[in-house]
Amino acid sequence: MTALARRTAKTGEPADRGGGRGFWHAVGHAFVALLAAAGVAGVYLACVRTPLGQSVDTLMMRGADVDHPRVVEVLNRALNGTTLVSLVLVCVAAAAIGFVRRRVDLAVAAGVLVLGANASTRLFKIRLPRPNLDDFPAPNSFPSGHTTAAASVAFALILVLPFAIRGTVALIGAAYVTVIAIATVWAEWHRPSDTVAALLVVLAWGAGASALVRAYRSRITGVTVRPNRMAMLIFGGVGALSALAGLLGVGAVLLAESAMPDFVSGRFAFAAGIAGIAAAVAAVFAIWVRLAAGDRPSTDGPAPATPRQARPAARPKPARRGA
Repeated sequence: MTALARRTAKTGEPADRGGGRGFWHAVGHAFVALLAAAGVAGVYLACVRTPLGQSVDTLMMRGADVDHPRVVEVLNRALNGTTLVSLVLVCVAAAAIGFVRRRVDLAVAAGVLVLGANASTRLFKIRLPRPNLDDFPAPNSFPSGHTTAAASVAFALILVLPFAIRGTVALIGAAYVTVIAIATVWAEWHRPSDTVAALLVVLAWGAGASALVRAYRSRITGVTVRPNRMAMLIFGGVGALSALAGLLGVGAVLLAESAMPDFVSGRFAFAAGIAGIAAAVAAVFAIWVRLAAGDRPSTDGPAPATPRQARPAARPKPARRGA
């Protein structure tokens, strides 16, 4: 990930040097955190506190009767491979990377992000009530702990790694989180709304942590860098297609549940839920890649102007013969 610069006519100073240091430099990230937190509340009210939301959410979960051997193997490996020990090791590695890069602020922010997101998810599961409105008694599973853990670790790595590889790591992390989220629904551990809420919880803590980092470094001269274009294009394309499929699928399920219950099959509902999860992952990771782009510290000043070289004196023309 490189800083995009433009040349000026006189000084050759990069464009974006010290840019983005105003009010929105840090407060904009805090505003994103508030919006993500509001999204968590909205998902809870719509999918947990209403009869229609509960019935549609449960139908998407119970329709996951996938029996393809390879798909089942991938989902089982994803669930069994996501252990507490592995996540702790990745978190320690992320903190170590921050210290090695001499960015203690990023190491601390990564720790706050991971601990805060997972603690919030645990607290929500204990404190938030889930009324039985769909005749499917089950303990509260909102939000998904597996999705929170996987997404928070991926966010932490994106935050502490060098700019040049953040886009690649973001794509790998998004693919992994998507598989984990789908696997939890397939195993009937969580409903699709649980995974979407978990992603928003992680985004809220990530945006808040990045706001603190920007506030801490607000007086340091640097160059504002921009996110990896290829990663943003992939997230945008996948997110748009998944969102379209998810909106059409969920809309059809909502209409069927409101007018003609049991009209749509469970597999169709599960596919609509998968599309919605994929769209949410793409959107959240695209936002995080943009927020984590941050600033590249810079100590050198503007480049001096290059003087225009004097043109060599014209050679005298030889005298014509016979003159």
